[in-house]
Amino acid sequence: MKLVIVTAVEEFKTDVLKLFKKANIHNLSRSKIDGYKNITSILMASNWFPGEEGGNTSGLFFSFTDDKHIDTLFNLINEFNTNLETNNPVKAVVVPIERFI
Repeated sequence: MKLVIVTAVEEFKTDVLKLFKKANIHNLSRSKIDGYKNITSILMASNWFPGEEGGNTSGLFFSFTDDKHIDTLFNLINEFNTNLETNNPVKAVVVPIERFI
């Protein structure tokens, strides 16, 4: 068993959910996050407008699953990213799980 973590801008939420479904990963969790590409400019701007958020609304998706499903998901994400017209690819990582209850 491994943990697969996927991040994407909020606009791709439905697409990412479809990718998980196509990979036969039906149990997953999602959390809204703020994504930042240039932290230096955000820190400089925070002095001027401390109440404003400067990040992109993004989603963090994760699931505990096996290699077979992860391989399928990665192939689907690669295919999805090759057809993007934006500078915001879907990103994914896999973390091995040593122990779990």
